[in-house]
Amino acid sequence: MVRQRGFAATSVDDLCAAAGVTKGAFFHHFASKEALGVALVDDWTAMTGAMFAAHSYNVADDPLDRVFAYLDLRRALLAQPLPDFSCVAGTTVQEVYDTSPPMREAAERSIRSGFNHVLPHLEQALAAHPVPGVTAEGLAQQFQVATQGGIILAKALNDPAPARAAFDHLERYLRLLFGR
Repeated sequence: MVRQRGFAATSVDDLCAAAGVTKGAFFHHFASKEALGVALVDDWTAMTGAMFAAHSYNVADDPLDRVFAYLDLRRALLAQPLPDFSCVAGTTVQEVYDTSPPMREAAERSIRSGFNHVLPHLEQALAAHPVPGVTAEGLAQQFQVATQGGIILAKALNDPAPARAAFDHLERYLRLLFGR
């Protein structure tokens, strides 16, 4: 619901109705809607982290091939309906970055998790294929910019094409950078 409607537009009543629980049961498990938001983002981080860590691209011999296969997976995810490929952390932090420090911190952990997932592949790619003046950290940040920015544009235009284009541009940049 949060990925479809946003955090603010998803009420506790909506969540309880969808889950088939009472409001009392909700507040037995969560002290507040904000506490649910933190748990939601942390669960998202664990779920997506496990999915990316278990994917077959992680075993490619050449780390640069792993990076390109990761981009292929990100593009494949865009075949889902827009709310299903959007990021809970990115969606939520857009709304609450200034009003809920705990949720902003959960979103930061989540986005850093995505950064930290691709970082070792980029470090190994740069070790195998050095590019002067380029850091793995800078490239990992660019992955997050492409991912989150592409999703925001996809939502704004109600079309996954901008997210696909962001990944395509990132891949073109990497291929130029690494001479591939």
